[in-house]
This record gives sequence, C-alpha cells and structure tokens, in this order.
Amino acid sequence: MTLIIAGERSGVGKTTITLAILAYLSQKGYHIQSFKVGPDYIDPMFHAAVTGHPCYNLDPILTSKSYVQSCLQKYSQDKDLAIIEGVMGLFDGLPVKDYLDYGSTAHLARLVNVPIVLVIDCARLSTSVAAIAQGYRSFDSSVKVIGVILNRVKSSRHLEFLEAALDSISMPILGVLRPSDRLTIPARHLGLVPTRELAGLGGLMEELASLAEHNFNWEKLLPLLQVSPSTPCNTPQLEPIGSVPIAIAQDKAFSFYYQDQLELLQELGAELLPWSPLTDPSPPPQAKGLLFGGGFPEVFAQQLSENHTCRLAISQAIHKGMPTYAECGGLMYLSSQLTTQLEQHWAMVGVIPTQTTMTPTLTLGYRQATALTDTFLLKKGETVIGHEFHYSQITQVNAEPLFKMTPYGQATASDQSEGWSRNNLQASYLHLHFAGKIQLAQRFLSNCLDFSTKAS
Repeated sequence: MTLIIAGERSGVGKTTITLAILAYLSQKGYHIQSFKVGPDYIDPMFHAAVTGHPCYNLDPILTSKSYVQSCLQKYSQDKDLAIIEGVMGLFDGLPVKDYLDYGSTAHLARLVNVPIVLVIDCARLSTSVAAIAQGYRSFDSSVKVIGVILNRVKSSRHLEFLEAALDSISMPILGVLRPSDRLTIPARHLGLVPTRELAGLGGLMEELASLAEHNFNWEKLLPLLQVSPSTPCNTPQLEPIGSVPIAIAQDKAFSFYYQDQLELLQELGAELLPWSPLTDPSPPPQAKGLLFGGGFPEVFAQQLSENHTCRLAISQAIHKGMPTYAECGGLMYLSSQLTTQLEQHWAMVGVIPTQTTMTPTLTLGYRQATALTDTFLLKKGETVIGHEFHYSQITQVNAEPLFKMTPYGQATASDQSEGWSRNNLQASYLHLHFAGKIQLAQRFLSNCLDFSTKAS
C-alpha cells in the first residue's frame, strides 16, 4: 500500500510533514520513493535531497490517467516504501469533465486507489477538529481518509480536547506536531527556496528526522507506506530517435524540470549535458540542441547579465539554427532585458525582441494552448495542455504569437496570445510535460539530429 499526505487546505504543513517522514525513514535505511501531486518543481527537489532518489510528479492534467497510474507503479515497484505528497487542499481542483475537483489530490487518489492521511492545522481548533475530519471523510466515499496528523498543537491540554473529539468519530491520530521555530524552510515568491541555494540542508533534515521519530505513530504508519507486491510495470518501450547531445541549463537560476520528462528524452536518445549559464563561458561545445527550463533568473539577473561570453555564445548558436526550447525562466533569459523587483535593468541574451519585467501580480493556472503557427515542435492548430506560474510579464507582444491560450476547463474565458517562435526556437511562459504529448520530445530530438547532420 502507498499513502497520500494531504492537507485540509494549503499552508497546513504537509510539505514539512512529508519531508519529516522521508528524512526519518531514509535515516533508518529504507529505500523510499516519493511522488508529488500536481505541477510543482521545488517540493520534489526537497524530496530527492532527503531520499537520494528522484521524486516524480503525478499530474493527470499535464499527462493522463493511464500515465500517472503507470508512473506510480513503475517507480515504486523496486522500493521498500512509497509516499505521495498532495497539492493544496484535498479537494481543491477544477470543475471540469463532470468533476468538481479535477486535478486535485482527491482526484489523484481515486485514479491510483491510494488512501489519505489528512493534515489538519489545529492552531485555532479544539472540538471542531472532529467536524473537519468527519466532513473530509464523508464528502466523497470513494476517497478513503484513514487517519489524521495534527499540526501546530499548542499544549498537552489542547491535545486532550483534540483526542476526545476525534475519538468520538473513531478517527485514528497518526501524528501530533507542536509549533517549532527551528523548522522554518526559507521561501520566496514562487514557493520554497530551492535546495541548490540552501546552506545547512543536512542539519535541517536531521531536525526533521528527529521530529518524525518522536511525533508519529510508526506502528500504524509504517505498514501503510509499504509497497504492495505487483506485477512488473509494462510501460511501452519507445524507439530511440538517435543519439544526440542536448545542453540543459541546470544551476541556481534554471532548475525547473520534471524528472520523468528528462528520462523520456534520454530514453529517446538524448545525451543530456548539464551546464550553467551563470558560470560557464558557453554551452557544451558538442551540444546540438539547447534546453532552458524555468527557475529564478530574476534572482540571479546580474550574474547572468555579466556573463557576456555565455550570452554571446547562446545567441550565436541559436542564430546558426541550433534547436532551442525554453520555458518561463528560459523565455525571460532569452529576451533582450530583464527588469527585477528592485527595478534594476539587466541585459539578457537578446534573441527574443522583448523585455521582461517583474510584477507583483501572480499568473497561475493550467492552460489549453493552440499553436497559431508551425514550429519545429508543433503544427498549426495543434493543442497542448500546460501550466503557468510566474510574477513577470513581457513588455512587447509578439506580432505573430506562438499560442492562443485559454484557462483550462473554462470555456467562456477570454483567449490570450503568448509565446515566441522561429524555425529553430520555441519559447513560452507555458510549462509542458512531454509525457503528455510524447511527439514533442520526438520532434525536438529529430530536429537536433537534423541540425547535427547539417553542422557536420
């Protein structure tokens, strides 16, 4: 059996609790596989740092029902234990496709038939905790809430009230945590500060492991995390496109990548070459394609800008025809200028004739995007599903935009135009998961191989 750690709402501490469980079990020598519901990039970095294994996203909107089922089976079948961290509140999703909660943690729980342990913030609760727990348990009988973890319990007297209330509805308590100032994980505008930027991460994990050891009911919790024996996962074998080196920007400024998307590219023949636009003078010279994920270029704008040699090398490679795919932070870096929250202006690569400005307004949500023109990845009229999450805007609208975008599941919402393309470049704020449309990965590598042939 596998278990989902879900929250009754956002901000109740499910990430800290999940990390504490992972830290303790890893310290005890268990091989544990973690997963994250939804399009998150940063929480999986913390999971991986704790367990030593990559964390995989389970997102039926960006991929598919069958993909999340096979992904869970594939990556957990050779592990001792497995755990899934939810997203937002348990039932927080989209009202589409005959669902009230499409894409939510509850939706995922139904798809993979995994029970829920609900994290409840008890800071301002006593007996009402039973009403909350009972409401979540009975709201949808197909979602199995089998226990709760109580967070921010102030005192022993407070706990007595909570225990009495939950005992009245026969709801098991699997963990109790008190408020702690020592376990604050630094955050910024897009969530937690990524692990690459944190000093003392090992000490934090030691604290989390100690917290878990003394505050969870392991006699009840551990059996729930054990992976059930299953038949080997019969995932379809993909035909390799051909061996081709791809330069992938991976450093403190660019780190938003889905692990299974990278593995998909490798399975198709990509040789991924990590490099740093912050410190390297150029992409790896043997590269025949460029991949720029999202991240925090705004935080490192000065260092990116001052690496003149690298910016020039990227510009030259793209103008020579090297296939280049950029998402969000990658789009910002390839623009002509980036204006930070402090209104500082920094020159960027300049292959996209627009400027990027940080704003106080968050753009967030799933998008249905239709290609308005042929690109090396998409055919005109082809539709993809992606996700936006950024505090910046471009200042010049493309006269021939890449996408017509509509908020996913909102048929009456107004369309927006977005994205840049040329024969060998596609850049957009939209984050895509290639497992949801494998043709994109195949086309990207095919174009890189064609470029390699022409270059040689």
